[in-house]
Amino acid sequence: MVRVLGKLTVFTLFSLIFARPGFAVDRIPVFVSIVPQKYFVQQIGGDLVDVHVMVQPGANLHAYEPRPKQMADLSKARVYFAIGDPSEHAWLKKVAAASPKMRVVHTDHGIEKIPMTTHHNHDEEGEHNEKEQAGHGRDEGQGKPGNLDPHIWLSPPLVKIQARTILNALQEIDSLHRTIYEVNYNQLVSGIDELDAQLKATFAGKQGLQFMVFHPAWGYFADAYGLEQVPIEIEGKDPKPAQLKALIEHAREKGIKVVFVQPQFSAKSAEVVAREIGGQVAFADSLAEDWMASMREVAEKFKAALK
Repeated sequence: MVRVLGKLTVFTLFSLIFARPGFAVDRIPVFVSIVPQKYFVQQIGGDLVDVHVMVQPGANLHAYEPRPKQMADLSKARVYFAIGDPSEHAWLKKVAAASPKMRVVHTDHGIEKIPMTTHHNHDEEGEHNEKEQAGHGRDEGQGKPGNLDPHIWLSPPLVKIQARTILNALQEIDSLHRTIYEVNYNQLVSGIDELDAQLKATFAGKQGLQFMVFHPAWGYFADAYGLEQVPIEIEGKDPKPAQLKALIEHAREKGIKVVFVQPQFSAKSAEVVAREIGGQVAFADSLAEDWMASMREVAEKFKAALK
């Protein structure tokens, strides 16, 4: 018994000495850009992965700067799953320098991106906007990356594409457990298909209706279910007085009574619009950790707000 305990003690000390700081022992150390990606990777990787998030809860993805400790932890990571936001470009250069052996996987690979929605799409350019909604004006390698919508995790059909990319990467990194990853992936996709069917039923008969948001994060969601988002924010900034007036008039014309904001953004402009239209401000978190539950919750809020 003493000999066994001695061996266990030596093994424990060895593990403590050689364990990677910041990561669980015997798991694949993974970094992702945003919290919803953590959900996807954990659903597929299960107990075989240890996932760290770059953009912490409550922070703004589009204006985030990695912390020194994160850069240090990155040097131990095996893989980084990028989401495709323009802000990542600067990170990825630092990531490559910090950990040249770490693999960077772009989960937006194979996804056809749409332009970021602006309010003018819903004014005099209705005919032009209809063409964009029909699929024209999408990214075909011609647009500037900064003008394309990076919020691909808010569309269940697009998340299935990202899940496949994550699966392929984990199976290549850890081929010993490829069957486990495949089983977990299939379970995730089954859940996404069920969610997609529920959302289609939720928004049946509401095609073309509009909901107002501060930050235009819900373009892919709207695209998937035949809706239209009307953003208050213009090119990442609060609207000017004349633009704000136009938004208020548009909301009145369309009977919009709810303005949705994300917890990561100021609600000041949204509150002004809501007050002027006799409406209210509601939260729709695009970066919630429980992605599946959050999508259902936000969908119910959108449904209640649609007129």
